[in-house]
Amino acid sequence: MKLEHVALNVPDPKAAAAWYAEHLGLKIVLANEESPYIHFLSDGAGAMLEVYSNPEAGIPDYAAIDPFTFHVAFAVDDLEVEVERLVAAGAGRDGDIHMIGGNRIAFLRDPWGVTVQLVWRAVPFTS
Repeated sequence: MKLEHVALNVPDPKAAAAWYAEHLGLKIVLANEESPYIHFLSDGAGAMLEVYSNPEAGIPDYAAIDPFTFHVAFAVDDLEVEVERLVAAGAGRDGDIHMIGGNRIAFLRDPWGVTVQLVWRAVPFTS
């Protein structure tokens, strides 16, 4: 078995998919224009993110969720540069840069409040 995707129920999946594609380098591989507006985004290496909107299921208040409880993480080569670039693109900072086990992480909030973690690993993971 292997992980296929992780899903986020968001209020505006079309806009979220466009933001994640433009600013986080994901590619939209499916864009459904009918409710629940399912969009699948791929990182090109096998990981996918689904964004959709199903208000009946209850859209979480992502901004109220502690970033250590839930986040979508992206590996980066230059943490500070990427933080500044994403803040300029509409992300909000959520705390300072953390050092954990030799790794450096930063939490940001996308325009819908979802926590995006940027991580620079001292020893990158391999698959």
